[in-house]
Amino acid sequence: MATGAPATAAVAGAAPAPGAASAPGGPAAGPAGPAGPGRSTRFGPVALVVAGGLSVQFGSAIAVLLMPRAGALGVVTLRLVLAALVLLLLCRPKVRGYSRADWGTVVAFGVAMAGMNMLFYQSVDRIPLGAAVTLEVLGPLILSVVASRRLVNLLWAGLALGGVALLGGGGFDRLDPLGAGFALAAGAMWAAYIVFSARTGRRFPQADGLALAMAFGAVLSLPFGIVEAGDALLVPTTIALGLGIALLSSVLPYTLELLALRRLPAPTFAVLMSLEPAIAAAAGFLVLHQALSPTDGLAIALVIAASMGAVRTQTAAAVA
Repeated sequence: MATGAPATAAVAGAAPAPGAASAPGGPAAGPAGPAGPGRSTRFGPVALVVAGGLSVQFGSAIAVLLMPRAGALGVVTLRLVLAALVLLLLCRPKVRGYSRADWGTVVAFGVAMAGMNMLFYQSVDRIPLGAAVTLEVLGPLILSVVASRRLVNLLWAGLALGGVALLGGGGFDRLDPLGAGFALAAGAMWAAYIVFSARTGRRFPQADGLALAMAFGAVLSLPFGIVEAGDALLVPTTIALGLGIALLSSVLPYTLELLALRRLPAPTFAVLMSLEPAIAAAAGFLVLHQALSPTDGLAIALVIAASMGAVRTQTAAAVA
């Protein structure tokens, strides 16, 4: 996973997001023609979110291999610094012509990004990955309830929360309190990340805002990584693994999510984020040959049902 403050202010700012105008160069908010939105318009953003989740999980697998060499904060620093370099080279964002509010949004996005990652990796350094992801996803779930103005989303969020609770069942009784606290704090930052990613996507063209926010987050994390890992960050094999993590866990998924948030309201996106524990469990079964219990299967079914319900609700509202 992981990788997402004033949560009240962030959620309040998210309220106008549903149905908001798209970013410059993005798709129109309404139907493109008499036939209305097509199937790709409805489900394209969902595919972007799912693809981003799959990428994050494979990136997390590489991160597990790297943490003994560079430490949790060292991995975060490598991930953000290398991802920032890649995005800055690809996007070459301009730095002139933006307002103070635009830069404030980018800074807030970078802070949320760095905080989410540093807190999450501190958590998985102390508690099992599945439990950490399950606790972290509570942030987006709470965002989906608070920011939504449709009562039916309470049902989908509750259903997803039940699935998340089942998926983490049996592990919460012996969790390290500090590790659990880090995971919950990472969830709060994840909720802020969702809000400011959407705002950044509307204020900046293409992935320019993401590149600038990633650069700010990298600068923010750099002192922590240097203190923990030191010259281990300069070992060529460590840098190579860090680049893989940066591409799979930051560059690709964050870009896909930013694009998805231009066409998905924040509440719907937040519920879709509850797919992350299910994707992690599936990746563990396919890649690591970890058997799934019947309870795990039920949990995944509940989370997927909640996500599908949220998408169908939003699609029906858009058509209406």
